Amino acid sequence: MNGLRSRLRPSDLLSLGLHGLRARPMRAVLSALGIAIGIAAMVAVVGISTSSEALVKQRLASLGTNLLTASAGSDFFGQDAELPPDAIDRVRRVEGVERASWTASLSEVHVYRNQMIDRGATGGLTVAVADLELLEATGTELGSGVWLNRATEQFPVAVLGAAAAERLGIVTIGSAIEIGGRQFTVAGILDRSPLAPELDSVALIGAPVATEHFDFGGSPSVIYERSDDDLVAEVRALLPATINPESPTQVKVSRPSDALAAKNTIDQAFTGLLVGVGSIALLVGGIGVANTMVISVLERRQEIGLRRSLGATRRHVRSQFLVEAILLALCGGIAGTAIGWAITAVVAGANGWPVAVPIAVLAAAVGATVAVGAVAGALPAARAARTSPTAALST
Repeated sequence: MNGLRSRLRPSDLLSLGLHGLRARPMRAVLSALGIAIGIAAMVAVVGISTSSEALVKQRLASLGTNLLTASAGSDFFGQDAELPPDAIDRVRRVEGVERASWTASLSEVHVYRNQMIDRGATGGLTVAVADLELLEATGTELGSGVWLNRATEQFPVAVLGAAAAERLGIVTIGSAIEIGGRQFTVAGILDRSPLAPELDSVALIGAPVATEHFDFGGSPSVIYERSDDDLVAEVRALLPATINPESPTQVKVSRPSDALAAKNTIDQAFTGLLVGVGSIALLVGGIGVANTMVISVLERRQEIGLRRSLGATRRHVRSQFLVEAILLALCGGIAGTAIGWAITAVVAGANGWPVAVPIAVLAAAVGATVAVGAVAGALPAARAARTSPTAALST
């Protein structure tokens, strides 16, 4: 013996691993399919979630996260409080406030398609007085028609939210509706408002006509305020005392974009649950790989014995079967990653979302398959390495 140690080149090792897969293609495909299903499920779930999150971020970027809403809370006795009529003037004087507007609900006034509609069939619609700067403050777009102005707010003219127009069956500007027993003309219809969804199911009218016909006292129900991004927290702290100096605790201040962020957090939690389900599918696929490799070792005992008798060491045999298991899982992982990305692209395209699958997720998916393949193939590879050459050749 010259003391030289037997060596197996990486290219030879890869060739041996591929040969084991090519020798039984149907079994290899079915085993890789189990891995592919688990990886596809995880990639698709994460991809759909991140694509939806990307859409939320786009909307927030376009709408802005600096909108605050202030509304009346309850007094000491639990009764509904009111905001002072001059509250909006004080808010507009706060340093950092860029724009402020308001609406005032008319609780005893309802909107109907016409006089023939049952008075109890309100359809969940409300009537509110609107400030002329409401659209700019809330970031709401006008779908059709025109918004209220200094002239039209004096007359029985209304602008409907998107849901209100749909429930009333209004599709044409200039249609007549009934508000509080009086006929109003529809001047415009709003698009849906992401940051102020309460505007979707309301009929908006001007303050002068509301004062004349419905005894509107001038107290706002909700104040919408936009400030400089860097001063949002500071303005938020000042609003209660600014709006109602005598009872600041009766003022509630919220940030609509926080609701969107909370919804996104809920979606991420649900995504985590689905990723767990995908992980179970991946585990099942790993068991399939392990089962395939165990059967392969049993079927190829003579091949193992022959290679051992020709000089292959236990390390060589162990490496061969380990590489074969890893290649089997890797093929399934690559296929599953591609399928998961394709599913994400289809779902995102159908919903108008941007396709946003992080590269790190794709890399982690492939890395997970390699890890699963290594773990699944470790025991069969070790078993193959322990096979005695004489015992294998005698079977």
